[in-house]
Amino acid sequence: MEIDQIETFLAVAAFGGFHKAAEGLRMSQPCVSARMKALEQSLGVELFTRGRGALTLSVAGRVLKPHAEQLLRAAALARQAIQELQPSRGGTLQIAAELTVCTYFLPDIIDRFRQTHPKVMINLRSGKADSKEILQMVLQGQAEIGLARSLYHPEVETVNLRTDPLILVGHSQHCLTRARRACLAQVAEWPLVFFDRGSIDWTLVHDLFRSAGLVPNAWLEVETIEAAKRMVQRGLGLTFIPRFAVSKEIRERTLVPIEIADAEPMRHNLNVVYPRHRPLRAEACAFLDVTTSVAGDVANATEPKKPSSTTPQSNLRFR
Repeated sequence: MEIDQIETFLAVAAFGGFHKAAEGLRMSQPCVSARMKALEQSLGVELFTRGRGALTLSVAGRVLKPHAEQLLRAAALARQAIQELQPSRGGTLQIAAELTVCTYFLPDIIDRFRQTHPKVMINLRSGKADSKEILQMVLQGQAEIGLARSLYHPEVETVNLRTDPLILVGHSQHCLTRARRACLAQVAEWPLVFFDRGSIDWTLVHDLFRSAGLVPNAWLEVETIEAAKRMVQRGLGLTFIPRFAVSKEIRERTLVPIEIADAEPMRHNLNVVYPRHRPLRAEACAFLDVTTSVAGDVANATEPKKPSSTTPQSNLRFR
């Protein structure tokens, strides 16, 4: 048995077919088939049962699977042990993250990581990458660690850092925000600012209104969360936005959240992912530890401060 045959066997088992496994492994289907044929010949058994349109593990395949996973873990630990014998010279840490995560979450992580690892250079890739692009960077080895929202795949380990609500916010001095509570039908009539068409956030909000049979008054659509937030700060509307993107403004009471009384909360997970069968360097492991720690700190710092009795009033109105 060879390591690449074991990796391919587990991929076929996870994806339920040669074609999907080939796509996931970024290799041709004939190559996947050849590896499986060689592995079955070396063991003298068939590892999969071919049924109607699907592959399932045979009895021998089910017996092999836990041992195969253990073999890959042992191989990964062996590689990591050898790597850690080498003296650390800093090096470059490759991180991929969604733009939103880069803007509102990673600065605190990088600041704290740099305090203990000042010689490590960080190459942070974001652009307008969504969760799927982040996943591909990690799978293809372009990034050691990826950070994105609601991201899962059988070839990566996924750690849920926190669950973030998607909340409705408005300017603190506008009359629509004074009640701090509204029904969804009311919200549908208010001027709303939407952002990042096709994203997770955009889809969640549209599904919320569509399931209630409502059409939102989305009079303005922008590309980024930051642009949407600026529009709301200028009194141009309200927006649904991840809470961690406005935690500072909520604490300072420049923006206020509005509870929707007759709708279920919208939430998605903030995840960190890394390859399941490729060992992480010591620097990457340290970055994961810092990321987990900061995620806990941020979660505890999102409660708004109590309103001040000296808060000035404003004549701000929606246009």
